Amino acid sequence: MTPDILLDAAQALVAAARRAGATAADAVGRADRSQSVSVRLGALEDVDRSESVDLGLRVFVGRRSASVSSADVSAGAVRELAERAVAMARHAPEDPYAGLAPEEKFARGPFPDLDIADDTDLSPQTLRERASAVEDAALAVAGVANSEGGSAGASRSVAALATSTGFAHAFEGTGHSLSASVIAGEGAGMQRDHAARSTRHLADLPDPHEIGRLAGTRAVARLDPGGLAGGPMPVVFDPRVSASLVGHLLGAMAAPAIARRASFLLGREDESLFPDDLSLVEDPLRPRGMRSRAVDGEGVACRPRALVENGRLIGWLTNVASAAQLGLPLTGHAARGTGGAPGVSPSNVDLVGGSGSVDDLIADIRDGVLVDYLIGQGVNGVTGDYSRGAAGRRIVNGRIEGPVAGFTIAGNLLDMWQGIRAAGDLETWRAVNAPTLRVDGMTVAGS
Repeated sequence: MTPDILLDAAQALVAAARRAGATAADAVGRADRSQSVSVRLGALEDVDRSESVDLGLRVFVGRRSASVSSADVSAGAVRELAERAVAMARHAPEDPYAGLAPEEKFARGPFPDLDIADDTDLSPQTLRERASAVEDAALAVAGVANSEGGSAGASRSVAALATSTGFAHAFEGTGHSLSASVIAGEGAGMQRDHAARSTRHLADLPDPHEIGRLAGTRAVARLDPGGLAGGPMPVVFDPRVSASLVGHLLGAMAAPAIARRASFLLGREDESLFPDDLSLVEDPLRPRGMRSRAVDGEGVACRPRALVENGRLIGWLTNVASAAQLGLPLTGHAARGTGGAPGVSPSNVDLVGGSGSVDDLIADIRDGVLVDYLIGQGVNGVTGDYSRGAAGRRIVNGRIEGPVAGFTIAGNLLDMWQGIRAAGDLETWRAVNAPTLRVDGMTVAGS
């Protein structure tokens, strides 16, 4: 489905809602097409192809609202969906904060070309060849004994938003991916690891052999893990997992969580969270970015900004409802699915300001641990308490030594961020990116 066709369907849904009695309405459309091929030990394991189209409608009758969604875009279904939504809204409780973005806050075109759609079309045979290549490269690493498979995929998505106040915009984006997961060793000593990469354009995706070799090397590096003694020690987060610390911050910065008083950042506006050499920046207009977008889920323009500047928290990530409840401006962070009310989500976030090499960062650590694998979701969003299972490598006298596993790291995110130190190895190909990070004094519970 093309962006124009999907946008026409969304606008038709809004018009039907107004005819049914809605005082205001907005509609979102989503069309997805994807295919993937998986192989295991050289044999074809799975071929998957999916196509879907969904429409979501949110209607307002005064201060009452309701949301419905459907995969049927026929004229009769659109009319029935609109009538049902308006009937539901008339029985809903009033919400003094929900509504559409004011017209003066709407993004205005022409919109920037974010270059997030690739015209390359891969056949199932080509995907199979790429999946085989990534797995073969992983199996070729000495010490790899088995495979959980290699896969290659390609997707195309179209999104549209239309409102009864006149906003209308649609865009499309593509994705390409490669991954491999393999097992090193045998019996009780087996260890598994993986490598994966996703990009907007096929040309930006690393060679399958590079990804496969990385998966195999990672698995072999985990063989014969030792244990760790418990106690406080420096913990160094590899870029594979360091971005998760940024993710916890972004969740706590969401204005809906602040409005519910369910964030450990409550009352900390404008405080210094990080050392003053670190900043957290967002660029939703990054060409070929994994979360690039010119417009948020409510039609408000997205723009590059600092979320944390020189260590200081700048503010919250808002949508219309949370901004109204907290008396804050709209920040262009609304995120929409085809069902329910908008949430919030940032776009292309980087923790910047680190310098020096990883060797420099760990040079004075006599006894510590480099973490490159985290287990569980042990983070309390209200208190900031942090506790997760982990695996990685020992750090002894400033050098990275053998593998360790079966331990837990714990602390409080506010304390962790205050003393965090960053290396200069930032890469920006993920949606959220952070360099190697060092946190001193975390509590490690060993085996």
